[in-house]
Amino acid sequence: MSDIVVVCTDGSELADRAAHAGLARLREGAEVIVVTVVAHDDPTLVLGAGMAGGTETPEEYERLNAERRAEGSAAIDRLVQGLGTSNVRTEMLTGDAGVAVCEFAAEVGAAVIVLGTRGRGGFKRAFLGSVSDYVVRNAPCSVMVTNEHGDATG
Repeated sequence: MSDIVVVCTDGSELADRAAHAGLARLREGAEVIVVTVVAHDDPTLVLGAGMAGGTETPEEYERLNAERRAEGSAAIDRLVQGLGTSNVRTEMLTGDAGVAVCEFAAEVGAAVIVLGTRGRGGFKRAFLGSVSDYVVRNAPCSVMVTNEHGDATG
């Protein structure tokens, strides 16, 4: 079994609390990889699709993608600073968050994924989806989910 812990963040306070709570419950000495996921670039915004033309200029498209990457990088940096350790690897993933996290965990042979949940009820989750639900159901390893109070829920 590997000693790799994948810690997910979206830059929110909840994600930071989830990371701290999860890591406090795990054995020390594991390799920690902090990840965030930014949305796929959508070239149809510039090129258009079918009969419709693009809605953004190439410059706007590139600016928006750079902003997304900068926000993701800032989220990772804030969490790593808050963890107070220099022995952390970081990765910025792209795509659908749940899928990207599960694929990355499989790729690195993670032992556990640590992430937070907003605690939406079943009705909202059915319509809005849930990254934590997806990860719990599809992860190639154990998953530790913490709620809005930083309590471990799974």
